[in-house]
Amino acid sequence: MKHFTVPEDGGLITKNLPKDILHGYDKIYTDVYADSTEGSRAFAEELIAEIKAFTAANPGKLYRLGLTTGSTPVSLYKVLTRRFNEGAISFKQVEIFSIDEYYPSAPEDRQSRNFKLHQELLNNIDILPENVHLPNGTVPHEKIGEYCREFDLKAQGLDMLVIGIGEQGQVGFNEAGSSEQSRTRTVLLSFASRKRQARNFNHDPLATPKEAITMGLKTMLSAKKVVLMAWGEDKAEVVQKVVEGKVTPDIPASCFQHHPNVRMIVDEMAGSNLTRVIAPWLIGPCDWTPKFRRKAVIWLCQQVNKPILKLTHNDYLQHSLEELIDVVGSYDKVNIDVFNDLQHTITGWPGGKPGADDSTRPVASEPYPKTVLVFSPHPDDDVISMGGTLIRLQHQGHNVHVAYETSGDVAVHDSVVMQHIDAAYQLGYGDRRAEVQALIDSKVPGEPEPRPLLDIKAAIRRSEARGADHSFGMDDDHIHFLNLPFYESGGVTKNPCSQVDIDIIKELFTRLQPDQIYMAGDLADPHGTHRVCTEAALEAFRQLDEEGAKWTKKSNIWLYRGAWMEWELARVDMAVPLSPDEVVEKRHAIYRHLSQKDIVPFPGEDPREFWQRAEDRTSTTAQHYDFLGMAEYQAIEVFLRLK
Repeated sequence: MKHFTVPEDGGLITKNLPKDILHGYDKIYTDVYADSTEGSRAFAEELIAEIKAFTAANPGKLYRLGLTTGSTPVSLYKVLTRRFNEGAISFKQVEIFSIDEYYPSAPEDRQSRNFKLHQELLNNIDILPENVHLPNGTVPHEKIGEYCREFDLKAQGLDMLVIGIGEQGQVGFNEAGSSEQSRTRTVLLSFASRKRQARNFNHDPLATPKEAITMGLKTMLSAKKVVLMAWGEDKAEVVQKVVEGKVTPDIPASCFQHHPNVRMIVDEMAGSNLTRVIAPWLIGPCDWTPKFRRKAVIWLCQQVNKPILKLTHNDYLQHSLEELIDVVGSYDKVNIDVFNDLQHTITGWPGGKPGADDSTRPVASEPYPKTVLVFSPHPDDDVISMGGTLIRLQHQGHNVHVAYETSGDVAVHDSVVMQHIDAAYQLGYGDRRAEVQALIDSKVPGEPEPRPLLDIKAAIRRSEARGADHSFGMDDDHIHFLNLPFYESGGVTKNPCSQVDIDIIKELFTRLQPDQIYMAGDLADPHGTHRVCTEAALEAFRQLDEEGAKWTKKSNIWLYRGAWMEWELARVDMAVPLSPDEVVEKRHAIYRHLSQKDIVPFPGEDPREFWQRAEDRTSTTAQHYDFLGMAEYQAIEVFLRLK
């Protein structure tokens, strides 16, 4: 199954561009790869070559490697495991140091860093046990200071340190404010940190350890080489600050700008805020496609605080956009072309307006009505991310279907379950309160939740999704619960997606043969479910197309984003404006997802409820269109067409 990346349109011409120019804004040399798999493969081969060269030149000596845990290095560990199984590398002459651990925690605890590193890498290779050094979370409190000093001495001067960076630039448990002179030590975890880690502890920050052992920044800086890694658009902001910003204790990873041999490896999404991506015309010559011209003009509007049609020739010259004028012919033609291009993305008819001239509309007028299939990774992503458009498609008479790809069961709080069970009891449907409470009490931190409990949670989410869809007129025959098996691990870490998942989607595709398909395109989903669901749906579509399905040739795929991020206007192919009443109707549909109100187990850093995030996002998009000189709307939902 191919990894999904957002297609680029135009951009910097890198062929024959000297590397010192391409990396001219980098304070930490950064390589950008298409996705985490490609980046991990490339770096794994470099690491393997370095280990082999070292051991060949230093017989009997150990190559000292520092590693991290978490989601970032998982793809790297998979590649290293595969290459070991292929006989490409042996780790018998490698000494491994891990950088952090919860305190207190035992190595056999499933949520411990120790357990995860063994599970993801150490148990799969021929590393010798005596060459593995992981922080020990069982050391008595009165001895932990001396233990950390001894560990720190051993960890000095590693040959290579490979670490992921967090969303706030933390490395290990060195969070904002950590001193560049810090050594291996215990640290108190803030409540915000414990919230981030709570997914490993039954989603309860209060059950998450209050302390951790972490290698200090000075210890890390003593390594001979350092490789920082970051994947996904949720890391884009901090990657830009670490690579191009100032060194500050507020972003601990920025201190690696002081290291003489450091580099960063990111995927396209994590690197999307770098200057070479945001404003590549500042770097070198560009391929000026229509969308790329739009990107440059919107950027210029933001720099000079003007709408499109008020930009002057001098504005372009003062901001390194003379090449664009040379390509198009004049600055005023650039202004008019981009204004019209952006204006033509706006439509009140996301399914196409029947009988209308569609030459400048984003969606063809025929056929009408269209069969529309909206994929929703979780049971509320549809109304949160594109609820206004979904409602409008339904009200405009299209044959609209929604497919909920996963059950979303783990995102229901135990107290919500008991409230539903109590309601059933109060209505006289039987008393199951003690039985269900016993299921809840049997949960073990780090272990999958009991299946009978997950079944109740899944039923709650199904009823909420149906209630939301019924609120704007959709009937049960158009609501599909796919329950993709990859999701049903009982915990945050999911099973691998397989052909079984893809075949479920293929069956629905074949049955409906949709004219329009909507999928989640936001790749910053905190748990990766959006990415997996979209890649599975795209793979199902691809397989059917290769198998000769005729309907795939005429179907269009549209990508929406969720409550976390929005498409940049330079990428947008369709913008659907919402009236104040439609915003309220969308809000009421979101309200039907009662289990996700107020006490969502995975709130992230944003404390607002989903409806608040969604409304702020769509109103901000409308304000951006207004700022650029378009009509003023209450809210706008935007989409990218996947060609």
